[in-house]
Amino acid sequence: MLILSFYSCHKKEDVVLKDNTYNTKQVNQYYKLANDYYDNSKYDSAFYYANKTKLIISPEKEFRKYSISMFILTMAQQLQGDYAGAESSIVETISIIEKVKSDKQKHKFHNILAFNYACQGNYDEALYYYKKASTFNVDKRRKLLSILNIGHTYKQKKEYKKAIEILLPLLDEKEIKQNKYYTSGILNDLGYSYFKIGNPNAIKYLNKSLKLNSNMDSTADNDYDLTANYHNLNQYYSKKDEKKATKYAYLLYQKATEYNNPDDRLLGLSLLIKHNTGEELKKLSLKYIHLNDSITKVRQKAKNYFAKLKYDSKKEKEENQKLKAEKELRQELEKNKNIITVFTIVILIIILGFIYYYLIEKNKKEKLQTAYNTEIRIAKKLHDELANDIFQTINFAETQDLSSTNNTEKLLGNLDSIYLTARNISRENSLIETGNLFEANLKEMIYSFKNHSVNVMINGLDNIDWSSITNFKKITIYRVLQELLVNMKKHSKCNLAIVSFKKQENNLLLNYFDNGIGINLETNIKKNGLQNVENRITAINGNFTFDSKTNKGVKINMIIPI
Repeated sequence: MLILSFYSCHKKEDVVLKDNTYNTKQVNQYYKLANDYYDNSKYDSAFYYANKTKLIISPEKEFRKYSISMFILTMAQQLQGDYAGAESSIVETISIIEKVKSDKQKHKFHNILAFNYACQGNYDEALYYYKKASTFNVDKRRKLLSILNIGHTYKQKKEYKKAIEILLPLLDEKEIKQNKYYTSGILNDLGYSYFKIGNPNAIKYLNKSLKLNSNMDSTADNDYDLTANYHNLNQYYSKKDEKKATKYAYLLYQKATEYNNPDDRLLGLSLLIKHNTGEELKKLSLKYIHLNDSITKVRQKAKNYFAKLKYDSKKEKEENQKLKAEKELRQELEKNKNIITVFTIVILIIILGFIYYYLIEKNKKEKLQTAYNTEIRIAKKLHDELANDIFQTINFAETQDLSSTNNTEKLLGNLDSIYLTARNISRENSLIETGNLFEANLKEMIYSFKNHSVNVMINGLDNIDWSSITNFKKITIYRVLQELLVNMKKHSKCNLAIVSFKKQENNLLLNYFDNGIGINLETNIKKNGLQNVENRITAINGNFTFDSKTNKGVKINMIIPI
């Protein structure tokens, strides 16, 4: 149990903050609240606002605010028993301080880290960091404080002779003599160490320390030291004078209760239990158990609270950084959106533009597989129907005498053919009007496949209320019929094709028939694009049935919910 508070750096250094351009009203508000709550011992709220301040400010630009906020944050954790959380906060702070190169703050936070280890009984680590703190370039008073802490830690380690060897010379130092607070602590440690090694000077030092603390004004630090005096005197008299030992145990408990220090209250109760019997012993034991349980619950709750606050704050900071990065990326993309890519053949760029627009629209409306199949089909058309024609035309222009009338006419004919092919591909993949003109455009598209060798008929299209059907389903119907009619024109060798529409309850019955050569399902369904048709119908929760017999044509029935 650590008693002497002056070794723990519980005092918050008063700092006059300089105005700078980085300060904001919000930062100042959080910072003030953190300080106010800490000064009023409301450590959970102090932690909350210190953590808020830490997340907003720049440590390099506002180092004083940062260091004081981190001091409040770590001390709030220590005072609530969250030593693991405090260690993490201290290490984080030291990593920042290393960049700023402030020996004063390095000294301060190394002392706090050492104290944190001492609170957990890890005295070797505590000694390591106290000794490291003493190496920094600070004034003599601060160096003496580190030496004082080292001596105190040796006393905690029960290396009493080593503690006396370090502490006794400090009483002759001017800076120590001027500070009654430091002097009383050293006297108390020396008295206890002398007591433990059987030196009769022990009581002299213990009483001097008690007298100094009793004559000082009551402060939080002075209260801590008085409980330390009472504890050591209790230990001194425990085997010499039972009455005096009990007296100091009661004084320790009363003082700890007065300034509401739960650890010292537990210590006082444990000492009183040793000096009482009967009903009083039972009463004190029950009080000890109750207080110990309460402290455990409160500290576990505080640990969970601190951990959650740090996690939530870290998450919030990461999200803010992500949003900032996304904003910067959007701004960068906005700057670069006008950069023009390298052009190749003009006519191919126009066609690829249509394809790009077409694929983007399809990706928004259809499943990935349907879009992928469509892309493959268009690419094949470009290669088979257009790229070869372009290549042959370029080759013709390079090898033939274009001054010849016949060659000129042939070149113009080739270019006209390329234009018609490009236009047909463009029409096949252009945007579909889904408003008032949809019915007329659908009818025009179907009849465009009619020629001198193939008769195309439409039944029932005028009887459908197209305004009650969603745009996505209209596009699907248009594309499905277009796919079937293209397939008919290429492969069926029919002279009659019929497309019929009928509304039945909440469904649209869409039927296709041609009297061509039919299709072998096992070998030709993918080749002829019927798989793509089925995918489209399935994507809108429709049904697709296919019937084909060799030389007896094709019949396809589709049911689409509307």
